[in-house]
Amino acid sequence: MAKNKEESHIHLKSLGEVHSSVNTQQPNIFRRIFAFAGPAYLISVGYMDPGNWATDLEGGSRFGYNLIWVILMSNLVALILQTLSARLGIVTGKDLAQACRSEYSKTTSFILWILAEVAIAACDLAEVLGTILGLNLLFKLPLLWGAVIALFDTFLLLAIQRLGIRKMELFIVSMITVIALGFIVNLFLAKPEWKSVASGFIPSLPEGSLYIVLGIIGATVMPHNLYLHSALVQTRKVSRIVDSKAAALRYNLLDSAVALNVAFFVNAAILVLSASVFYKNGIVVTEIQQANKLLEQLVGSNFASIAFGLALLCSGQSSTITGTLAGQIVMEGFIHIRLNPVIRRLLTRSLALLPAVIVIAISGDKGTYKLLILSQVILSLQLPFAIIPLIQFTSNKVKMGKFASNLPLKLLAWVVSIIIIILNAKLLFDKSVSFLKTYPSYLLSGLIITLSLLIGFFLLYLLLFPIFNKGKGWKGEHIEGAEGVIEKIETTPIKNIVVALGRDGSDAQVIGKALSLAKMGDSLITLLHVADSAAGSVYGTEIYDEHTRKDEQYLVEIAEQIRNYGVPVEIALAFGNPASEIIKFVTSHKTDLLVMGAHGHRLLSDILLGETVDPVRHKLSIPILVVR
Repeated sequence: MAKNKEESHIHLKSLGEVHSSVNTQQPNIFRRIFAFAGPAYLISVGYMDPGNWATDLEGGSRFGYNLIWVILMSNLVALILQTLSARLGIVTGKDLAQACRSEYSKTTSFILWILAEVAIAACDLAEVLGTILGLNLLFKLPLLWGAVIALFDTFLLLAIQRLGIRKMELFIVSMITVIALGFIVNLFLAKPEWKSVASGFIPSLPEGSLYIVLGIIGATVMPHNLYLHSALVQTRKVSRIVDSKAAALRYNLLDSAVALNVAFFVNAAILVLSASVFYKNGIVVTEIQQANKLLEQLVGSNFASIAFGLALLCSGQSSTITGTLAGQIVMEGFIHIRLNPVIRRLLTRSLALLPAVIVIAISGDKGTYKLLILSQVILSLQLPFAIIPLIQFTSNKVKMGKFASNLPLKLLAWVVSIIIIILNAKLLFDKSVSFLKTYPSYLLSGLIITLSLLIGFFLLYLLLFPIFNKGKGWKGEHIEGAEGVIEKIETTPIKNIVVALGRDGSDAQVIGKALSLAKMGDSLITLLHVADSAAGSVYGTEIYDEHTRKDEQYLVEIAEQIRNYGVPVEIALAFGNPASEIIKFVTSHKTDLLVMGAHGHRLLSDILLGETVDPVRHKLSIPILVVR
């Protein structure tokens, strides 16, 4: 029954501190809907983070309302992928990182973990910049001082996280509400042309718009959200029976649809605001600060810039929590390391702040926008490595049972994924070409080509993996609880039992227990006594005094009685310190079980006469039966 340790995995509960912490067994449908509502709202902030702002602002200022359909399409794609992510978590009880760990080799899992960590750091970079820029716009705080605050605000967010998942979700919903209200105010002040807005839902590609289209899609669908959603849905307590899982899937689909529609509204509002204010006046916006400065002038109200800055600050803050949780999930899921949340958060935030501070110090305001775009490119690079395993897992009937994706859903998921992969590859190619034109170098060209080939081959490996795996289930793993105990049971026979005798009143009980075990398993008993007389300790086996002869005779007589029970027995006599000699004998004689006596806890006696049981049990790895 025992499995190869190299192939086994310990199944840690995803987000263990809040796992199954929300009761979904409610008396009416409205309370059940409310119980399931929440995870998708934490996900939705990733679809309205500062990286989205940059692409939406530029898209609206360059092409007016014409690209609203791209935001809608991106949102529909996101809904498909997030729904699959939620299905994986609810049906299998694994988040995406855990599923990858259970499916692939340790090397493949490690590479996927590194890619996920890079993506989370890039995402956190966008959140840091959103916080820094929001503080700058609202309070005229210098960017570097904003970076200091962005480092320490993580403790406030960790305090909120400690209050529980429902309090955290409430905080996120309040941040989303502020963001939405901020844009409602701005749309009211900007007075967009609603007929033109409606025409933007008709697909079209204005000349020169492909790059912005790629940017909008790349900034919308984020890989860390796929890991996060598959874990967050497990904070709801759901029975493992089929009907309960089916109901949970329906409620989570509703949750995702509502939350992602809010995200669509925010992204569309940014683009509409940009089109109605900047495009209308022939201004192309390429920086978030530039947009804020012009808003007050063009709209004619300082409320517009205040609402814009406040929404940006809330966007950065709310995204920070989801980045923290995603980091925790991928580290625990891929490599089974559970860091203290404070250390985990400071590590991620420090990795994000370092490039932000360097760029701000060198380039100032203009550098932050370029860094924001770079973060989106890095996210695009990692996206296929989250999408492909997700679709493969949720399409596998062995893993998902009756909840495996049907043919239409599989085709739709693969089509949108291939489109995303192609568009992201195009975005990365364009960025690489642009970079090399700016900084021409054979060494850089070689590095970029080599990296691209490695990424391509690894992606191809993931795509073809199900062919070689032949649709098998998860690798064998040890699960917490009763099943985990059963999985770990090893029924090895006990062939050699060593019985340590002290020539005292406890010997009868010790021999009785050993004899009972030996008769059940046809075992050999070895009676061991350690002579600790002064002479024996000095001369060892060379001495054969009166004390030694009595010890030997004692062992011989007991052995003869044991043989009458039909149990094979041997005797052994050692000299010196009892604990040391027992350890030495057991180690050298391939013992399966040691049986020894104890006399209770007598502190003064242990100090004066010495202790045997504790030193022995600390040094030996075999089972020890201590009889009192």
